[in-house]
Amino acid sequence: MSNPTSNPTSNPIGTVVSTIEEMGGLDKISEPYAGFVGRLTGNKAVKNILSGTFLGHPIHPVLSDVPIGAYAMATVLDLTGADAAAARRLVGVGILASVPTAATGASDWSDSYGAEQRVGLVHAAANSAATVLQVASWVARGKGRHSTGRLLSLAGVGLTAGAGYLGGHLSFVKGVGVNHTAFEHRTDDWTDVAARVDLTPGTPMRVTADGVSVVLIEQNDRVYALSSVCTHAGGPLDEGTVQDGCIRCPWHGSEFRLRDGKPMRGPASVEQPSWDVKIADGRVLVKAS
Repeated sequence: MSNPTSNPTSNPIGTVVSTIEEMGGLDKISEPYAGFVGRLTGNKAVKNILSGTFLGHPIHPVLSDVPIGAYAMATVLDLTGADAAAARRLVGVGILASVPTAATGASDWSDSYGAEQRVGLVHAAANSAATVLQVASWVARGKGRHSTGRLLSLAGVGLTAGAGYLGGHLSFVKGVGVNHTAFEHRTDDWTDVAARVDLTPGTPMRVTADGVSVVLIEQNDRVYALSSVCTHAGGPLDEGTVQDGCIRCPWHGSEFRLRDGKPMRGPASVEQPSWDVKIADGRVLVKAS
């Protein structure tokens, strides 16, 4: 007998999420909007900031803690009958923090597809509605209508909680934003992977080192090696392009420096695993760096 808890649709919440994933009609909204956001965030500097490339970690989860925490603390003050002015200030902080949080989330979402993009759309819509309610709460509190403000804020927190569940589903169930090389078992032993003469300068070549997919790139008479699965979304770097000392992922345009795997352009924020390379008797050998 199967374990009912292993089936995501064995509970009402799981059923709702599965329904959202299968709602192909949402694509009519999500796909054009994702394309629009992608164009807005296409600039390298903009993409790097919104992706957290400079941080070495996706920045959206970090920023989301601020509005969630502010709204939660405001609710605590509301429910305990504490300082009404302090509660309003916390709501204001949450509203202000929601702007960069939404921008980073939209940038990340624009690189998703299918079921993930549909769930992300509903996640964003719920958060947007929650923000509208919090703005209305902030205004009502400012006019002395504290009871109305508390109710609006509480409703907003409820929507934020629902949106947070969807965000967690995207990260922990669908693997969105997770380092796709985190569980690679890279060998520490020199491993023969190719003949030196088989490499073409500037053309990526996919090989396997003890079960791990690796991409070899020859540039300026030197051979570089990186794990071939893109850390951002699992794209095949061996199908990418090489330019200016970097390799560009064909899926979302992330660029990694050949010599050490450092991300030079988002949406990737995590370093691509690099491999040490040596040439012996006309053969290319690699090991984990």
